[in-house]
Amino acid sequence: MNISGKILDLFNRKIYNGTIKYNNGKIISITQTDQEYSNYILPGLIDSHVHIESSMLTPKQFSKIVVPRGTVAVVTDPHEIANVMGVEGVEYMIQNSKGTPLKCFFGAPSCVPATSFETSGAVITSEDIELLLQKEEVYALSEMMNFPGVIYEDEEVLKKIKLAHKYGKKIDGHAPGLVGEDLKKYAQAGITTDHECINTNEAIDKINQGIVVQIREGSAAKNFDNLASLFDTHPDDIMLCTDDSHSDEILQKGHIDKIIKLGIAKGIDIFKLLRAATIKPVEHYNLPVGLLREGDDADFIVVDNLDDFNILETYINGEKVYTEGKITFDLDKSEAINNFNISSINEDEIKILPQEGKNIRVIEAVDGDLITDELIWKPNIIDGNIVSSIDEDILKIVVVNRYKTAPPVVGFIKNIGLKKGAIACSVAHDSHNLIAVGVSDQEIVKALNEIIACRGGITCVNNDEINTLPLEIGGLMTDEDGQKVAENYLLLNEKVKEFGSPLKAPFMTLSFMSLLVIPKIKIGDKGLFDVSTFSFTNLFV
Repeated sequence: MNISGKILDLFNRKIYNGTIKYNNGKIISITQTDQEYSNYILPGLIDSHVHIESSMLTPKQFSKIVVPRGTVAVVTDPHEIANVMGVEGVEYMIQNSKGTPLKCFFGAPSCVPATSFETSGAVITSEDIELLLQKEEVYALSEMMNFPGVIYEDEEVLKKIKLAHKYGKKIDGHAPGLVGEDLKKYAQAGITTDHECINTNEAIDKINQGIVVQIREGSAAKNFDNLASLFDTHPDDIMLCTDDSHSDEILQKGHIDKIIKLGIAKGIDIFKLLRAATIKPVEHYNLPVGLLREGDDADFIVVDNLDDFNILETYINGEKVYTEGKITFDLDKSEAINNFNISSINEDEIKILPQEGKNIRVIEAVDGDLITDELIWKPNIIDGNIVSSIDEDILKIVVVNRYKTAPPVVGFIKNIGLKKGAIACSVAHDSHNLIAVGVSDQEIVKALNEIIACRGGITCVNNDEINTLPLEIGGLMTDEDGQKVAENYLLLNEKVKEFGSPLKAPFMTLSFMSLLVIPKIKIGDKGLFDVSTFSFTNLFV
């Protein structure tokens, strides 16, 4: 089989008219021709770090929405389902991915649970890690977010790192804001990547320690603009990733192709952009993905031009999997697995009584970022209870353990912006307990009980109006078609905006409020947590 066009040779930084001959999934020859072509052929795009679960879709359904965006492969960390289901969840993702042409390369989740300060549905031990690292589908020890465990030489953490070295697998990092001697020790342990840099100073510090920086542009965390100068200063030390993207964003704005387009708009050299999305991840992880050379797997894409960068066709192992606006492969239905063991809650369980003369610590959310701040607030007291203050945009936030019956944890949060109603979800990084925020106890409880009744999902409620997207697989994903899920999710987002929230991605922002490894103050099922001291803190101050 043959395909012709303007061929991008990324290794030699050349563009020429040519014909590619391929057969049995491999490129047989690439021949330069005199005929002029308008379309461009280039290596398929790779997401170097993604949690497929954040799309709310199974790997099968995820493939249907990223293959049309030119993505031929992903390096995926099944950390989210692992926190819910353990090794069983990782194996589920691996098996599910085999039903799609998208090349999925997995990491063994290194931090399950992410910390001992919250309740997860499972534990992945060093013994489990060894079994996972021996699987041919596993290419890395996934993000080592327990960087204090590395620095202070936690025995179990070091066992996992040692096993990755034993089996010749890369170790991915996750160390927001880490600098100085602590960063040096973290890197010397063998950490090879980081996707948490928020500015170039941090990124260059990590690059100088031998760490490859993954420039992230997801739904909630968007770091491309701040790190774009690295394409000029450190083009050989960067990769592209999305980390966490909802299905609607992928369908509307794109996947890795979206990041390429951002770079084109900034005037960044196209070869440098594409290198970060193709050559670098292949070489770093030793991925069996073609790079448009003779003998390579026939993994390539066709785009209209290098200004608009619209994907016309996608090929994986020589199979045309997307053309003329349609995917060309079929998918079987996926089974559902879950871990959900609680019944409904009531309003009395989330009431907070004031303490005389004391103020309240409040989580201050930042739109478009995972990092939060802290403010001290004189509480709003009605009928002897501390309640939300709509006028001050300080609302009650509640986390409920979904793995066993336990008292809810209650705090307060600023910048969610609701003027009415409540929102809740079972997607709450990293342990995925239930999290809700709302203007009244009644609405918060109603939203939480809706999620409990569905055994997972996201919802927004206002009086008798309830809108829900069920997530039957681990409370994180669904096997529904991605377009349908995106439409439902957009409807929910519109409802939340009607409720008054200005957030770009309110449910994703909410889901990160329980991420206890990202500064500064967060809330988990065991209490309010100060990430700067890595310890629980009091609600009252």
